[in-house]
Amino acid sequence: ARVAAPWGETDMLSRIMNRLEEGFIAFLLGAMTLITFSQVVARYLFNSGAVWALELTTYLFAWLVLVGVSYAVKTGGHLGVDAFVRILPSRQQRVLVVIAGLLCCTYAGIMLFGAWDYWTKILRFGIDTEDLYIPRVIVEAIYGGEAGYRYEPIGIDRWVPYMALPIGMALLLFRFVQVTVLIALGKRDNLIAGHEAEEAVAEVQAGSPHNRPTAGGER
Repeated sequence: ARVAAPWGETDMLSRIMNRLEEGFIAFLLGAMTLITFSQVVARYLFNSGAVWALELTTYLFAWLVLVGVSYAVKTGGHLGVDAFVRILPSRQQRVLVVIAGLLCCTYAGIMLFGAWDYWTKILRFGIDTEDLYIPRVIVEAIYGGEAGYRYEPIGIDRWVPYMALPIGMALLLFRFVQVTVLIALGKRDNLIAGHEAEEAVAEVQAGSPHNRPTAGGER
């Protein structure tokens, strides 16, 4: 099956989106690993730690999941069952897969609407995060020159990390629209890129003693 479709090789917007997604996911993984490792070292070697580390890691993981959802659409990493679709002629297969893609676009649109509505409420209420604060050096650079200035921690508004919701759902909608168009144009065959069950069965059969070649080259 032609599942490795050209994802934006001639489309500037798609190329930019690909690079941004991959780079951002790599950054999130690296940041989570670095923060978690530093806190393990601090706790077990110095009996210390940062109170903000857990909350920051939680938000980074949320960003990773929500951005990774759209990236999985690009790579065909989501699970899918297409046993019925594959027994149909190719033309009927494409029609059903396009319908499935349109349903996925509808789902992503509904999720984007809900995410945007929820995020705007968080923005309007102005709720701060629990343990995340604007770094002191930034606060003093902005307010340090004022008369009678006295440093006080300023919390980061919760709408900042919660931007992962509308951004993640917007990326998901973009990817579903993109893959649906590719399927309709015949540049991609399916929403998923592989068939894990079939691959697992093939591996088992390949490793079965009955399928191993004998000394004479016969099975």
